Amino acid sequence: MPDAAATPGYISALEPVMRLALDLASVEAPGAGADVPVGAIVLAPDGQVIGRGRNRCLADTDPTAHAEVVALRAAARAAGSWRLDCCSLFVTLEPCTMCAGALIAARIRRLVYGAPDPRAGAAGSLWDVVTDRRLGPPVEVIGGVLARECGEVISEFFARHRAAGGDSAAP
Repeated sequence: MPDAAATPGYISALEPVMRLALDLASVEAPGAGADVPVGAIVLAPDGQVIGRGRNRCLADTDPTAHAEVVALRAAARAAGSWRLDCCSLFVTLEPCTMCAGALIAARIRRLVYGAPDPRAGAAGSLWDVVTDRRLGPPVEVIGGVLARECGEVISEFFARHRAAGGDSAAP
């Protein structure tokens, strides 16, 4: 994974798209029954946004409606194919194992994430599913893009959630 401090120009070029993902994460007002605020964007090779998603597990009563999966589904519809070769997935939180498997299945070439997830991350924090060659071609991983801002959105959500007496639902 490239070190954000070692490649500041390259990383800063990725920030505008990560800000789009952050905007998606922040669309829903936090409150009782709100989904964990994670946003995802799929970029086509030409740089166009072809998929957008935010967590919708609670909203859709669907355990697979993580931001990444929602964005991948939208991108596949837009592309007219389940194969998203040469596309990039930007997400505010490091993907879990389900989402890592989905982006491998979709043939995503590059994963860019904001905040690491030491509890469930599958792109290097807890597991490293996306670079396991036994599962397919490894995905280029760039972590830590706007990590502070992405992490704050999640931390603030859970702080409000705990203050309201909610349980600690997972992303």
